[in-house]
Amino acid sequence: MRHRMPVVFVSHGAPDALLNAPDAVDCWRELGQQVPQPTAILVVSAHWEARRPTLSLADIPETIHDFSGFPPALYRMQYRSPGAPALAERAASLLSAAGLIADLHPSRGLDHGAWAPHSVMYPHASIPVTQLSLVLNASAAAHVALGRALAPLRDEGVLIVASGAITHNFGWLDIHAQVEAAPLPQAQLFTDWVAARVAAQDVDGLLAYRSAPHGADAHPSEEHFMPFFVALGAANGDAPERFRPRFTYGALAMDAYIWRG
Repeated sequence: MRHRMPVVFVSHGAPDALLNAPDAVDCWRELGQQVPQPTAILVVSAHWEARRPTLSLADIPETIHDFSGFPPALYRMQYRSPGAPALAERAASLLSAAGLIADLHPSRGLDHGAWAPHSVMYPHASIPVTQLSLVLNASAAAHVALGRALAPLRDEGVLIVASGAITHNFGWLDIHAQVEAAPLPQAQLFTDWVAARVAAQDVDGLLAYRSAPHGADAHPSEEHFMPFFVALGAANGDAPERFRPRFTYGALAMDAYIWRG
């Protein structure tokens, strides 16, 4: 009998996390080792938003370098996993059954929020992957509902990975911050508030995160926190475990969570 797959949330950090965030890279590697081998992966990243939830039918997803001004080594990186069009269609059918109309994109690749952590979690790029978009301007509650609709995939050997950020305020960042530097107090306070609410499985509290200490400041725009809510919905009450890599650039929390079946 197949065991239920966990749900994973990772903070993917800046595009250069693979080069400059060793704690986060070690965390992603550990997650890949702890999670049972999935038959396929559905990943939702902060870097794809659409009017409706949209899934990629790409047979071999392109590695999208959706950033500029970073070291040339990043632009040479490729993550050539097989696509998972059958999973995309299955996910679309689950969303439809939950009253959520989904679209299918014929060729959309993997943005850095998807391929960067996957290149560490599954470096051999042998597991089929499809990417799901966020819904543009939709609420946190709407993204929880999206995750809940997709939760049955966990019983089909599918790993759901959400990739975003616990904190994402460019105005808080210090590009000269040393890896060992203490994080900005506001960023630490909000990150620990999220952790406390996750540990208490307080979904209502998390949905009201903009009223939390420094919540609105932690996310001047909301897209980087929305993948977290997809994961929360797919977790469907499972117990969480927190991973705490060091902050990057003084204020980018790199926390990860896993909810085990």
